[in-house]
Amino acid sequence: MIKAGIIGATGYAGGELVRLLLGHKEVEIVWYGSKSYVNQKYADVYQNMFQIVDEKCLDDNMEELARQADVIFTATPQGYCASLINEAILSKTKVVDLSADFRIKDVSVYEKWYGIEHKSPQYIEEAVYGLCEINREDVKRARLVANPGCYTTCSILTAYPLVKEGLIDTDTLIIDAKSGTSGAGRGAKVPNLFCEVNENIKAYGVATHRHTPEIEEQLGYAAGKEIVLNFTPHLVPMNRGILVTEYAKLLPVKKADGSMGLPSCEEIKAVYDKYYEKEKFVRVLDKGACPETKWVEGSNYTDIGFVIDERTGRIIMMGALDNLVKGAAGQAVQNMNLMFGLEESEGLALAPMFP
Repeated sequence: MIKAGIIGATGYAGGELVRLLLGHKEVEIVWYGSKSYVNQKYADVYQNMFQIVDEKCLDDNMEELARQADVIFTATPQGYCASLINEAILSKTKVVDLSADFRIKDVSVYEKWYGIEHKSPQYIEEAVYGLCEINREDVKRARLVANPGCYTTCSILTAYPLVKEGLIDTDTLIIDAKSGTSGAGRGAKVPNLFCEVNENIKAYGVATHRHTPEIEEQLGYAAGKEIVLNFTPHLVPMNRGILVTEYAKLLPVKKADGSMGLPSCEEIKAVYDKYYEKEKFVRVLDKGACPETKWVEGSNYTDIGFVIDERTGRIIMMGALDNLVKGAAGQAVQNMNLMFGLEESEGLALAPMFP
C-alpha cells in the first residue's frame, strides 16, 4: 500500500483528496494534516466522514511526515510548500503540490503575480507541471509535481490542440471563465458570503488574475512562442464547477484541392480527436453540444466543445470541469498514480453526479 499524507486536509481541496483516496485500493492515508484543527477528530471538521475516518488532525510537520509517507499532498496557500520543501524531504518521499509554488518556471513572474518571495527557487526547474494529458511521461519520473489549478487546467486543455497545430491566431485569444464558490477555498471571506454571492455574478481579477501567466506559459510551450492573452474570471452562485469560453480567430489551412481556407468543423474535430481520443478524462463532445458544469460534477472529466462562427471567422471553444476534482484533488490523484506506476484512472472512475 502507498502511504499518503495530506497537509491542508481540512480545506475544500484537501477534503476532496480524502474522499478520493479513501476509495483508492492502493492507498492508505496516514496523515490528516491541518494547522487549524490539530488534535481534533477529522470527522468533527467534516461530518460527512463520521464513522468513516476516525483519525485526528495532525500538524504540518513535513519532515516527520516525509519519514512516514510515500507521497505528500500539499493543499495549502501559495508560498507554504515552497517554505517547507528541502532535499531531505524529497530524498524520502514524493510531493504533489496543489498550490502555484512550482507551476511557473520564471521565478520573477511568480513573485510579480503572487506578490511573495519564492522560498525554494532551486526546485522550480525540476518540478513537473502535472497536466497529465500533456506531460504524462515527465510526471512518471517526477519526485515533485506542480498540480495545475482549476481555471488553468480547463483553459489550457480547451485550447491546447488548436494552439499546438497552429490553427488559431493566439494574439486574438480571449478566455472568459466562470467558477463556483468552492474555488475560493473554505476560509471565511466577505465577498464569498451567501448574501454576496447568491443571485449574483461578478467578474474579478480583471486583467490582473494570477492564473494568467500560467496559462500563457503553458500555451506558449504548445505554440513555440510567447503568448499574451486576456483571461477574465467570474464568480457564479454554485458550489462546484468551471466553465470557460474561449474566442480566437481561425487561421487558413491548405485544403485538399490546394486552395487556402478556414478549417471546417470536421477538420477541427479531427484535431481534438488526435490529442484526446485516447484520453480517459477528456471528452470531446459531439457537434453542436456545449459543455455544462452539471455534466462533469463530482468527476475527473473535462468536457470540451466548440462552434465555428463562419460570419466572423472565429472559433468559440468551451470547456467544463469540476474545480475540486479534475481542477484539484482528482488531478493530484491522477498524478500520483502516474508517479507510482499505477493505472492512471485508479480511484477516479467516478461517473459525474446528476442532478
